[in-house]
Amino acid sequence: MTPPAPPTSRGTAVFTARLAMLFATIAFSIDAMLPALPTIAADLTPDAPNRAQLILSIFVLGMGLGTLLVGPLSDAWGRKPVLIGGLVIYLIAALVAHQATSLEMLLAARMAQGFGAASPRVVSLALVRDLFSGRDMARIMSIVMMVFMIVPALAPLVGQGIIHLAGWRAIFLAYVAFALIALVWFGLGQPETHPPERRRPLRPALLAEGLREVLAAPEVRLYTIITGLGFGQMLGLLSSIQQIFDQGFGRAEEFPLWFALIAAIAGTGSFLNSRLVGRVGMRRMAMLAYIGQVVLSVVMLGVFLLGHPTGNLAFAAFYVWATSIFFIAGLTFGNLNALAMQKMGHLAGLATSVISSLSTVLSAAIAAVTGLMFNGTPVPAMLTAVACSTLATLLMRRAARL
Repeated sequence: MTPPAPPTSRGTAVFTARLAMLFATIAFSIDAMLPALPTIAADLTPDAPNRAQLILSIFVLGMGLGTLLVGPLSDAWGRKPVLIGGLVIYLIAALVAHQATSLEMLLAARMAQGFGAASPRVVSLALVRDLFSGRDMARIMSIVMMVFMIVPALAPLVGQGIIHLAGWRAIFLAYVAFALIALVWFGLGQPETHPPERRRPLRPALLAEGLREVLAAPEVRLYTIITGLGFGQMLGLLSSIQQIFDQGFGRAEEFPLWFALIAAIAGTGSFLNSRLVGRVGMRRMAMLAYIGQVVLSVVMLGVFLLGHPTGNLAFAAFYVWATSIFFIAGLTFGNLNALAMQKMGHLAGLATSVISSLSTVLSAAIAAVTGLMFNGTPVPAMLTAVACSTLATLLMRRAARL
């Protein structure tokens, strides 16, 4: 079976823009909630405000669970219908969250919303793998990830503006608008990249066979864990970053502006990777990034455990470290996905599901523990980063020997 032909240069640009829109929807679903967490905590869980952080990690958990199903469905039914179905689930769940009267109801809706968001996440990666491979795939994913990192620059500002105008519940109506735009643009403009003759029937025996093949590949296992560790340290910081700005440094009102700058700087990591990966190589870029993160995180953890510096200098030190966490994600995620998928072109949907699901569930568990450990300082998030980056570095060294 002949694979689909890659699009023209202009077609590639439009294709990349559509994927960026889908990933932007996911990013906005996470980061627009950050300014709302104190208000949601006060309204729905005043006795245990740290529980409000679960609104972020439960969304990611739902997305991780959804990815395990989405890939096989897209292999069997095609990319477009599965993507459209996921966006519809996302939209309905956002409407339910808008009406939530308890934290438990809100968390259930957020989990369902994350389950729906698994579709654009997984199908986007499968679409890229249908048309590209190797460093070309890494280059496309780096550009998409750049958008994924830039959207957070605006999301908290937009979220805060919505809260001031209409309250925190209105944020979920913004999610509905995002989903509608993605549905129309993708549904009307994107051709199917997985034609009927390339589809795998949705049969348990075939799924089991494909799953064994995916999990039997040592590079898939290693890069999946590494991706989960990298995403986990970032999500762990993201879960508590608003509280750190508020309780740690008394800068709650300024948070969206400072976070916008973090996201803008972090977005350059993906851009830099898209320019350098062809010369440096995917594995070496990721390895160097995690080594740098280990060194910086150990230094910063020592500084904050010793209680020096203080005041504005302490905030500056934290800010540099926090920016590095998001910057490193831009240097690694596109490469790790491409490395994990390199030999899985014939099982793109299933492989993407397994890789995304396992890495996302791992990251959600890391983030939930980190968020609940919050003690008014950046120390729990820094401990998480030291552990995750160290393990990622060791696993990258092992992967290099395969």
